[in-house]
Amino acid sequence: MSYKIGLVGKPSVGKSSFFNAATMNDVPEGAYPFTTIDPSIGEAYVRVECAAPEFDESCTPNVGYCDDGMRFVPVKLVDVAGLIPGAHEGKGLGNQFLTDLNEADVLVHIVDFSGKTDIEGEATEGHDPRDDIDFLENELDMWYLDILEKGIERHRSGYDGDEKHIEIDLAEQMSAFKTNKDEIKQIILSLGLDLNPDTWEEEDREALAREIRKRTKPIIIGANKMDTPEAQANFEAVTTDPDYEHLTFVPSSAHAEKALKKAADAGVVDYRPGDADFDIVGDISDEQEAGLEQIREFMLQYDGTGVQAALERALFDVMGAIAIFPGSANGSKDEKGVFRDCFILPEDSTTEDFAYHLHSDIGDGLLHGIDCRAKRQIGSGHDLSHRDVVEIVSTN
Repeated sequence: MSYKIGLVGKPSVGKSSFFNAATMNDVPEGAYPFTTIDPSIGEAYVRVECAAPEFDESCTPNVGYCDDGMRFVPVKLVDVAGLIPGAHEGKGLGNQFLTDLNEADVLVHIVDFSGKTDIEGEATEGHDPRDDIDFLENELDMWYLDILEKGIERHRSGYDGDEKHIEIDLAEQMSAFKTNKDEIKQIILSLGLDLNPDTWEEEDREALAREIRKRTKPIIIGANKMDTPEAQANFEAVTTDPDYEHLTFVPSSAHAEKALKKAADAGVVDYRPGDADFDIVGDISDEQEAGLEQIREFMLQYDGTGVQAALERALFDVMGAIAIFPGSANGSKDEKGVFRDCFILPEDSTTEDFAYHLHSDIGDGLLHGIDCRAKRQIGSGHDLSHRDVVEIVSTN
């Protein structure tokens, strides 16, 4: 499975800058609406502590790379076209935005915490970032509600005298959101609703749409431009507001991350993405040094630039994904190399899920797995954990 992390937000908040900082791609950046018209897709990385040193080995990655025991595993990053209020009604890029957004497994909502862009993405002062958070959640909720209502109508019109199952019709209508009838049924019952949609009030349907959205399109907040005093004050206000306790916030500075990566490429600094500090190793002017020290001060306060952390928290904390290393009987090697692969799997994945992830034939012929650390056999239904090293034993 190739996970896609979507970057979303109103125009001119630094979303394209964040994308470029994470991928070092060169998509257009600018302080005007719809700098990004079509979604840009790039390769970013999430960090996983490499298993190779535990087996006294040095890995030979097939994809990504390893830096001093830290594995950088590729993920897809999608910079979705700019959003404005009313997208679910077709305003701005409207349905194009929503269609592109649905390709992502998890969303990082880039918010200008400095308060210097208004709800339309125009320059201003003193804008409350909470307004941006609210409007994105509302746009998504209304989008889900529209599809939910169509599912209810489908349910009513499809009655032919047999027992009706609303969860089946809603799951089919909302299949693009990667949900299923069991999850839909569980959500309906968790809200205390009856399985008969004729008993639902308007607020019930809205609550149901919102809960399905939260389950199928999780969001974290990339609090961008946090290297400004205004942003830091807003961050304190928002993250202590009980109305936003359901969200994960990551303080970040896309500008700082991109500056450090450029400086590292030029041999000016020694910096590994995600680290909380860096070393100046090249000759620089006093002005350049002052700029780097400002970045260092921010990083030490927030444990890094936040760009790498946002991607990893979205994937591992919010989605609960896990990284699995394929092993062999000695824990590390196969005929093609040493710890060549590191795969990102959904939470609650089993030995059997991993076998099918490798190849359908391997899954079909699965006999059992081997926990290469404990050197013990594990069954097909064994729940895997983050950073497990597993050999698959298959007839195929």
